[in-house]
Amino acid sequence: MQMQAKILAIVPAYNEQHNLPKLVEALRLIEPKLDIVVINDRSQDQTALICKQLAVNTIHLPCNLGIGGAVQTGYKYAHLHGYDYAVQVDGDGQHNPQHIMDLLAPLYAGQADLIIGSRYIKKEGYQSTSMRRLGIKYFSLLIALLIHQKVTDPTSGFRACNAKVIDLFSRYYPADYPEPESIVFIKRNGFTIAEVPVIMQERQTGTSSIKSFKTIYYMIKVSLAMVIDKMRRNAEVNR
Repeated sequence: MQMQAKILAIVPAYNEQHNLPKLVEALRLIEPKLDIVVINDRSQDQTALICKQLAVNTIHLPCNLGIGGAVQTGYKYAHLHGYDYAVQVDGDGQHNPQHIMDLLAPLYAGQADLIIGSRYIKKEGYQSTSMRRLGIKYFSLLIALLIHQKVTDPTSGFRACNAKVIDLFSRYYPADYPEPESIVFIKRNGFTIAEVPVIMQERQTGTSSIKSFKTIYYMIKVSLAMVIDKMRRNAEVNR
């Protein structure tokens, strides 16, 4: 069953001309083979040219949608083309493709609908900055309060999901810094979530989309969005 499954790697990319070649090469070495789609979020560098040179399937967005819009574009593509599983892999090179099968294994076994790669289960590899670790701890506590489940790495964008979640995310996905809010959204709609340990790497080049001066705004905005989402009705999803 696993060998016959259609698997898509969704790679959101904004100004990742230096990181994409190594990432795409690593993704192409994964067995069983998976398809790749890079979502070029109106990059201002040579990302579009690099994608062409790599001959990788790419969707070039006409305007910058941000991480949420870019990722949802990938899920819309996955849903449209009937993929059984989708894996999110950030274009900045922090996610090691060697862990993709670790993310997919619980999905194959039917143990959960969404699998999150967590750097804080075994606490190996790059652990992020002290300020971000504090923010991650805060969101972990807030999520536990809202959904009654501990998620150790709620801001991780290294994730895999099944076709049911692909369908849901293709119709709605949070726009700004979506990872924590999407956890509450998925749980509210009756899906199951699990984590597996992964080792992440520090970004080598480029700049993160989350700036230090936006930290307070980020935490307040996402916290309010999560609380509001918790109070909403479930989406109409065919399970």
